[in-house]
Amino acid sequence: MSKEAILYRMATNEHLCPFGLKSKDLLMREGYKVDDRTLTSRTETDEFKEKHQVDTTPQAFIDGKRIGGYDDLRAFFNKKPEQEIGSRYTPVIAIFSLAALVTLAVLLRGVMPAAFEPTIMMFIGVAMVLLALQKLQDIVAFSKQFITYDLLAMRKARYGYVYPFAEAYAGLAMIAALPAIIYAPVAIFIGAIGAVSVIKAVYVDKRELKCACVGGNSDVPLGFISLTENIGMLGAGLYMLLR
Repeated sequence: MSKEAILYRMATNEHLCPFGLKSKDLLMREGYKVDDRTLTSRTETDEFKEKHQVDTTPQAFIDGKRIGGYDDLRAFFNKKPEQEIGSRYTPVIAIFSLAALVTLAVLLRGVMPAAFEPTIMMFIGVAMVLLALQKLQDIVAFSKQFITYDLLAMRKARYGYVYPFAEAYAGLAMIAALPAIIYAPVAIFIGAIGAVSVIKAVYVDKRELKCACVGGNSDVPLGFISLTENIGMLGAGLYMLLR
């Protein structure tokens, strides 16, 4: 018999709870069929909290028993809290690891010809690596912010952890001038999804969100900067692949 869970999470026009999405994703990965009950207004959320005598949402119920929020779910499934993933040295490791990889990529490339195309590709590649570095310094914070607007991360929460590594990989390969076929599809994929997600969130749904493009603790508003990042990846990937 399939395992079933009921999840109450907040999802209004003004606020899409990242912990609700993470809770749903965790339950599904643990083999549960999720009865996803969204709370679509602040009033509805407050009424739910009062009825169940809880201070926060989301709240998950398994076999009629309230398990609690996202951290409680992780404990229920014997998983460490996300805040304990990595260590205080993670930002330093990320910085020096990517610095070493950038150095290796430049060495593999050799002497860069003084021409427009390789200069632009090098610039985009380095920009992608530096942006990935910002995200990797606190990948948990990045994923919390990223999941509130990226269309794929909303459905598959772990994509928020994959994205910075995919961006770094494509940027490093571009710097090293490796064959386009091994990195262009990655740049096209993440760039296209990112661009569509930003356009929908900012210009269609008119949501005011913080941009995770320079890390999860950024105060930069979602909009032109993130859209430029994603269009740059998409355009570079298409150009190199089609060329």
